[in-house]
Amino acid sequence: MGHDEQRPPAAVLFDDLGARYEKAFAHAPEHLAALDWLLDRLPPAARTLDVGSGTGRPTAAALVAAGHSVLGVDVSPVMVALAARQVPGAEFRCADVRALPLDADSFDGVCVFFSLLQMTRSEQSALLARLSRALKPGGHLVLATVPADVEDAEVVFMGRPVRATSFAAADLVAAAEGAGLTVLSSRGGTFTPDHPGAGPEPHLFLRCRRAAPS
Repeated sequence: MGHDEQRPPAAVLFDDLGARYEKAFAHAPEHLAALDWLLDRLPPAARTLDVGSGTGRPTAAALVAAGHSVLGVDVSPVMVALAARQVPGAEFRCADVRALPLDADSFDGVCVFFSLLQMTRSEQSALLARLSRALKPGGHLVLATVPADVEDAEVVFMGRPVRATSFAAADLVAAAEGAGLTVLSSRGGTFTPDHPGAGPEPHLFLRCRRAAPS
């Protein structure tokens, strides 16, 4: 078995893409709008978690610039190295978030931007439940994905064949609510990455809150 065959597919893919991923996606308007929505709801000096933190931009960079602490987690060592250079005010950890210990009630905000697509549906649902528990009561979570009723489907992403799993929009809302989150709003749209040959992609952004005790 080759070295790449022993590593998570997402690590292989994003090690290869590196900074090209940031160039293609970092200016997506709905991503930036969801991030602004979260920033408007965080308390001062909030503790935040960025799942699938990539190059650190735009998400971790915006959170740090607003005075918040950030733990970024990514399975790609290339991405983690880029992020550490670009956003030195954040902490970045190279890890598979599915196996990362997360203390309950420990984060004011959580970002999950397009970082579930190479997990099974059961893994996505289980992770959402863990992230919900990791939020403080009343904390907020923003979640983005490509909405589609597909399981382990082969797709072409930035010129590379990858296998992806996702939920249809209504099913993703149900999965988030089943994880203990209140979905405050759901916004869909399309975005064309800045990459040769790229076409428009459907994107879905959920803006969620963990219920505070009554």
